Formats: sequence, structure tokens, C-alpha cells
Amino acid sequence: METAEINVQASTHAYSIVIGEGIRKQTKQYLTKDYSLVWIITDENIAPLYLSDVLEACSPLQVHHTVIPAGEQTKSIDFYYQLLTEAIEHNLDRNSLLIALGGGVIGDLAGFVAATYMRGIDYIQMPTTILAHDSSVGGKVAINHQLGKNLIGSFYAPKAVIYDVETLFTLNKKEIRSGYAELVKEALISDELTFNSFLQTELRTLSKTTVKEHILKGIQIKAHIVETDEKEANMRKYLNLGHTLGHALEAQLGYGTLTHGEAVAIGLLFAFHVSKSVYNNHLPFSELKQWLKSNNYPLQLHSVEPQAILAKMKNDKKNEQQNIQMVLLEQIGKPAIESITDEDMLYYLSIFERKLVNE
Repeated sequence: METAEINVQASTHAYSIVIGEGIRKQTKQYLTKDYSLVWIITDENIAPLYLSDVLEACSPLQVHHTVIPAGEQTKSIDFYYQLLTEAIEHNLDRNSLLIALGGGVIGDLAGFVAATYMRGIDYIQMPTTILAHDSSVGGKVAINHQLGKNLIGSFYAPKAVIYDVETLFTLNKKEIRSGYAELVKEALISDELTFNSFLQTELRTLSKTTVKEHILKGIQIKAHIVETDEKEANMRKYLNLGHTLGHALEAQLGYGTLTHGEAVAIGLLFAFHVSKSVYNNHLPFSELKQWLKSNNYPLQLHSVEPQAILAKMKNDKKNEQQNIQMVLLEQIGKPAIESITDEDMLYYLSIFERKLVNE
């Protein structure tokens, strides 16, 4: 695979997203300046696989590394504070670089540490999951609160995104499912042809070529939207398709019960369901549901009370004037944002649970 490069213009600086095979072993060539110290943050799943490659690639720079537990539970105030303490103890200064080596959780957590330590130090995203193709691009960094996902965070663009696709072929089936839900989301806000091509994909028999093509397409869609609306004033909100219910389910069930992508997959079906009621349109609900089922996505609401889900939805940072702001589809490739009342949302939720089971 030839290395591909996509350039993104953030408000503070331009940065490159580099996609290729084996490029974790060339990390040093993507550093934009001489750093006093490099700090790699990764998790216990990724460290045995790729940490040594990145440490070696950063030689002879002074490098420190930290390995934290894997999972959404680490995207918390406690781990955030722990990492800040470690940064102080290891004398990181404003000329230090942080490398986030891992999936979306590491990217969000380490990115938020970089954004806030000494009012901001440079960081590089090195995603190792399909899901992180979405979270590593665009500079949104955050930690969770028990009352809602990503409620504490910032917009803080990386200095680079180094995406070594070799790391994707050690992922388990759950992680592949999780990542593909976000790719399907991007296809839905892009165009029907792209979406239909994803529905022809069997996750059990993915080839390297297919994954690379889909990753590149997803990043191109995301990068275009981020450049147009970096601070989520308008069209960047479309990237939250499927996330109104998805985030609420994650928070209600406990972070990690469903992967982020598994929750978003249910949320995409819910967005189809609400879109039909609002626009009286005919989105391919059954086709998407069948694709999700055939690829073993868990499609249950776990008998969560609609009132409990509504309460979590109400904590979403994108809501306005107490009404839930939800991304819907007038048609594939034509997203729109609608304000949904509590009464209507409870009705949609009650019907949706039956629809998941029966259709």
C-alpha cells in the first residue's frame, strides 16, 4: 500500500493525516520540531504489540511511556488527574510532545491531557483501531462524566495523525464491528453509493485492501466536514448521527457494556426510525438492520426504561433550550438537525424497542 496523506487546516495550524503500512516504525520523521521529551500514552492491550516499535522509532530522543488499563472506564477524571500528576513528576515542559498510541479512548484521554497540561502541549494521534479513524481526526478531546459521555473536553488539534493500518489486523471482531459503525455513519451523511458499498461488506471476510479503502474514505469525509466547521457550529454536528441514543445507552448501561460503535449502530437505526416519523420518508431500515444482524451487532435495548434513556439524552452537550437536538436524515446524504420534545422522544423510544424485535 502506498502511503496516503490528507491535509487538514485547523484554526490554529495545518496538520497531516498519514495513512500507510508500517509507518509506526518511522514516527520520528513525522515530528514537526525538536522536542525536549516525548511521552507515549498507551494501554495494556496495545503496549505488548506496538509500544516497542514506537519507542525505537523515537530514538535517540528522551522518551517516557505510560501504560494504563484498556477500556472506556479509563476516560475518567481519576485517570486524567493521574496522568497530569505523572506529567509533572517527569518534568514535561511546554516543548514536550505527547503521543496517543491506541484506540479512541487513549486518543480522547491523552489528547485532553495535552490540551490542558501547561495550557497545552503538542500531541500526535497514533490510532490503532478502525473506530479511532473517526475520533483521531478533528481535534475533539474529552473525558466522560458519570452523567454523560464526553461532557468534559476541548477542541485541540493534533500536530499529526499517524495511521498505521497494520495495527488494524490484530483487532478482535468486537472492535471491528465498533469501527465499522462509524464508517457506516460517515457513508450515510455522504452519499447513497458509498452507503450501499458498505452494505456489501462482510466483516468476517475483510481484506486489507477493503479496510484501507474504507478507512481512507471515512477520513476524507470526516476531514472535509472538520475543515468546514471545526468548532461544531453547524455541519460538524451531522457527525453525531446515531449518537443521541448511542451515547445515552453507553452512559445508562455503564461504559464498556456496549462498545461505542455497537451503541452507535443501534442509534443509527433509531435515527432512521425517527426520520421516518418526522419526514415521512423511506430509509432502508430493514436493509441496515439485516446487515447489522448478519455481522453480529447486538441489537437490544436491554429493557432500559425510556425515561432513563431520556434523562441521559437530556445531558447531551448539544441540546438547546432544554430540547434534544437530534441528527436525522431527510434522505441518505442529506442530514438535518431537528429539535425533539421529551414527549415525542418517549413515544419514539417506546415504538423503537418493539420495532427492533419485530422487524
